[in-house]
Amino acid sequence: MRKIAATYVFPVTSPPLKNGIITIDETGKILNIEDTRGNLREQAGLEYYNGILVPGFVNAHCHTELSHLKNKIPEKTGLGGFIGAINKIRKAEEEEIIIQIRNADREMYHNGIVAVGDISNQNSSLEIKKESKLDYFTFIEVFGFLPERADRAFSFAENIYNRCNELKLNASIVPHSPYSVSGDLFKLIKNNTEKNNGIVSIHNQESKDENLFYRDGTGEITEHLKNNIGLDISGWKPTGQNSLPSIIDKLPQTDQLLLVHNTFTTISDIRILEQTRDLKNIFFVLCPNANLYISNSLPDVELFRSLKLNICLGTDSLASNGELSILSEMKTVQKNFKETTLEELIKWATINGARALRMENKLGSFEVGKKPGINLIEKADLHHLKLTSETKVRKLI
Repeated sequence: MRKIAATYVFPVTSPPLKNGIITIDETGKILNIEDTRGNLREQAGLEYYNGILVPGFVNAHCHTELSHLKNKIPEKTGLGGFIGAINKIRKAEEEEIIIQIRNADREMYHNGIVAVGDISNQNSSLEIKKESKLDYFTFIEVFGFLPERADRAFSFAENIYNRCNELKLNASIVPHSPYSVSGDLFKLIKNNTEKNNGIVSIHNQESKDENLFYRDGTGEITEHLKNNIGLDISGWKPTGQNSLPSIIDKLPQTDQLLLVHNTFTTISDIRILEQTRDLKNIFFVLCPNANLYISNSLPDVELFRSLKLNICLGTDSLASNGELSILSEMKTVQKNFKETTLEELIKWATINGARALRMENKLGSFEVGKKPGINLIEKADLHHLKLTSETKVRKLI
């Protein structure tokens, strides 16, 4: 049994505690959370840290399969340029891909991450996930703009899904994005999700060109489909609306939905969204460092905060990020949206991500009976409860 205390303890589902104490057993299960009301007395065996104790972080969106592409794709090329580069250089020796996936898994562990919503297009990461100290939910991502390729694309994803089942890995088959999935393929995915009570994840409005593609058929996405992939898109008919309103009826209405990036999501998109779904069941996953890397843009965090949306944090991939660190994502949000409180950031980095991945019974908050891991946030501004450029995270449990 261990008793761990710090200047502040953030249980997340209850208010922060000044000089709080967490008692855990040898497995990391929380036995007690003590509110000392700031008056901490000396106790035998008590571990005390100068900093903030928070639960293990949840990385709600990652692509570990792209880890071998770190530092290989230029920054700020826009989404079309980024995807074009991925398509050209993604292939590598399987051994190298696996080595870098394993390195990414270790990096996340040492950065205080305890769970990951990970995108998979192949089988490369599955054995590593099975052996990992992290909890993974695998989103098996499907591409297929042309209707005639729907059955083949879905069948390939089903093979990966079946392998996940064999390894007892939680998984869902999901669409990549609005612009890369045909109506027929959306239908196959929707039927499968409803049948298996899955979680849906989709890259949403990561680029302004995604909205342009749906509104009038122009922009970099159109050029990417025609020139980078060589598709005949003459049969494509723009909807006159942004991408999210255009495809929301193609997604299951009752299953959990993760909208990832949301860099160009507007208030009108959200108003249309709430007419068709319960916003309580939708999680807006933000990957700010990747957004800056790819398009030098950020989502409207103030809008999402004002609407009290379920916000989560993700790192995206090492192809679009220098590190897999949720703390780094928190710093970027705070730097660019100064009204965001530390309490909000910690909630987004922990319990919201756990709920998005259906892991909240075990992770995401300090509550008796859970095993959420314990991180120590050091070198923060403890007087104002703000992160600083020097703030670091140390994994304690």
